Amino acid sequence: MKRLLSLVALAALVATGAMAATAMPYNPKADAKAQVQHALQIAKKNDKPVLVFFGANWCPDCRALAKSIKTGKNAALMHANFNIVKVDVGNFDHNLDIDHRFGNPIKKGIPAAVIVSPQGKVLYATRAGELANARHMSDQGVYDFFEQRLSQIRQASASK
Repeated sequence: MKRLLSLVALAALVATGAMAATAMPYNPKADAKAQVQHALQIAKKNDKPVLVFFGANWCPDCRALAKSIKTGKNAALMHANFNIVKVDVGNFDHNLDIDHRFGNPIKKGIPAAVIVSPQGKVLYATRAGELANARHMSDQGVYDFFEQRLSQIRQASASK
């Protein structure tokens, strides 16, 4: 009986470790300021805006959105159009200076996103929790959301 319980406990630990290794898109130990700064430097070179995602690993919507943008046409859209940074907000107590820098997009929930020009100007920010139900969005819904934002940004650029 003790051996069976030990095996069950070991299996649970292995499963938890495997899940944590694959399902956690936000690094709470990352230097988010440095990552944003680096992405902006790259943006000046490749002339693609920076897409900053704000979220946390405890958030199922954040994990769902992170998973959706990693595959298929969403991954292609992200790679072709953005320099991406993921900023961990912990329990709304981590990297809040970055959140405030970009107009407090997490105010209505996470995940939140900000699109920033290579010059550091906010081109778009979620202000009404637009992505806060990401786990209920289809991959197509995520694609359409970001394609619409890109279209709005292009139109605004063309009218200048």
